[in-house]
Amino acid sequence: MRSVYEQTVPATEVIVVNDGSKSEEADFIDELATRMPFTLIHKENGGQGSARNKGVQASTSDYICFLDQDDYFLPNHIEVLLDAIPDDDLRLGVVYGDLYEADAEGNIIRMSMVKQHAIHPKRDIISLLCQDMFILPSASLIVRKVFLEIGGFDTQFKGYEDDDFFLRMFRAGYSNYYVDKPVTIWCIHTNSTSYSVLMSRSRFSYFCKLSQLYPDSRIQNRFYFRDLLVARFGSSFIKDAVEAVIYDDKNKTELVNIYFSYRDMVLANEFVGFKYKLKLKLIGWILTTCPAQVINLLVEFAKFAVPLRRMINI
Repeated sequence: MRSVYEQTVPATEVIVVNDGSKSEEADFIDELATRMPFTLIHKENGGQGSARNKGVQASTSDYICFLDQDDYFLPNHIEVLLDAIPDDDLRLGVVYGDLYEADAEGNIIRMSMVKQHAIHPKRDIISLLCQDMFILPSASLIVRKVFLEIGGFDTQFKGYEDDDFFLRMFRAGYSNYYVDKPVTIWCIHTNSTSYSVLMSRSRFSYFCKLSQLYPDSRIQNRFYFRDLLVARFGSSFIKDAVEAVIYDDKNKTELVNIYFSYRDMVLANEFVGFKYKLKLKLIGWILTTCPAQVINLLVEFAKFAVPLRRMINI
């Protein structure tokens, strides 16, 4: 909150959404509201997308900046993003910037990160589907009327809701502008949603949604499922299931079931190659028949065998 009120260009309104916090946390926010001039909204827990939607609905400004509870703005966050708004773009959707990465205590790890993971700005659907977007809501300035027009965040997601939102904005024909400056400090730690089963569930839900939106087309020679979605998400489904079995995760059954649902979708696709389908069948057999210790040995052997094969090929 201090980072919001210490901006070089002040916000015209500040809205805090308490998304079903614990009672002691809610009490703290209530007390904080007596010292800081923000509008406070209490609601039942529905996830970050639901909370953001609620905040935007209560807002009146033309532009929206989001801030997640464990991140904070750099002092010129609003100023940098406002200055990047073009004068003549009637289809403006979002202006977004780079971020610092920090640990749970806010200690800086790196001062630039989004360019290392994705292409900016966004210009074609292929790059939006083949990798995570790395447009972070906490590093963005969004046109409010566009946000409302495309329906805000899809509340079924507790992760990937930002990728889904900005993809829908792109498909609706709204423009995006990237500012090559950090505007936010993003605190990443193992207690984040990114490391929870919520992310695994949302990843598969998003995978399913994209599979329906972008069917393969032999006529157009566009194989979205095989070439983009499987390449982007497949390794995560495998990794989640294998690690859940090895470490006897409390969500093991769910993560393994997600893997098998993914495998079945791949097996049903006529354009995915035989070798990859066979690999998924083999992994499924290993997950259901081999003890965790054996699976762990196979994983360690694979880590050794792959570079060894590359050395032999060289």
